[in-house]
Amino acid sequence: ENREDMLSSKSNKLTEALEEANKLFSGVSCAREAALDAQFLVLASNLGKEKANELHSEMTAFDSLAFAEDLLTFMGLNRIEVEEKDSDNEGFPGGYLPSNAWHKLGAETEKYFRRAPSFHYMLGSFKSEPPVPRQRIERQKKATRREEKRAMPAQLKKMEESHQEATEKEVERILGLLQTHFKNDPDMPISFFDLVIDPNSFARTVENIFHVSFIVRDGFARLKLDEDKLPIIEPVKDDEGKEDDRSNLARNQAVISLSHQEWK
Repeated sequence: ENREDMLSSKSNKLTEALEEANKLFSGVSCAREAALDAQFLVLASNLGKEKANELHSEMTAFDSLAFAEDLLTFMGLNRIEVEEKDSDNEGFPGGYLPSNAWHKLGAETEKYFRRAPSFHYMLGSFKSEPPVPRQRIERQKKATRREEKRAMPAQLKKMEESHQEATEKEVERILGLLQTHFKNDPDMPISFFDLVIDPNSFARTVENIFHVSFIVRDGFARLKLDEDKLPIIEPVKDDEGKEDDRSNLARNQAVISLSHQEWK
């Protein structure tokens, strides 16, 4: 009934109606009363929406044409002179604006930009050069096993030769000591353990056993067991060496185990 009065911008009747409805809602006890309150809320919302649409703000929309006209006027365009003179007149560069028009606009806009413009290079600060293409390294083909056996580094071959020469010299030295002992006392056998064991070096003991094995293998000495079933070693005479050559299959070189505890 009071729709027109409530939609008026100068009227506060819609607000008064909402405040009265809030007071009445505190006494709602039946479903019908709650439904009436909900119906009033919908009606008040629609009225509020219509009232908001009828409000007029005094803000003006941006007009690009009007802005361009004001800008041209600020930059010094004299429309009266332009209309009187021909468009081909050279008094104004470009036919419309004076020569300092853009300078004038720039001086005015400097007031609103206190920050220095950023400067950057599109392609970097240094002259870029394309990367150098990598040379393709061709993999060497795997040699066959026969070629691998044939090709031996000179340094490794030299090391093997020097190791072999050192072994031969040590074998000859031990054989010379053994033969010298038997020349001085041919009836006194030498204990194998007394000959090879170094009580101060386990590694030296292993080396001695290794070197003595070559003497036995080549038939220059032989091992026997004494009365206590302990091994003794004695050199082989030249005549006996020839006979032992016939039974060369009886001589062989084997690998034995010797722990550090057994050496002690």
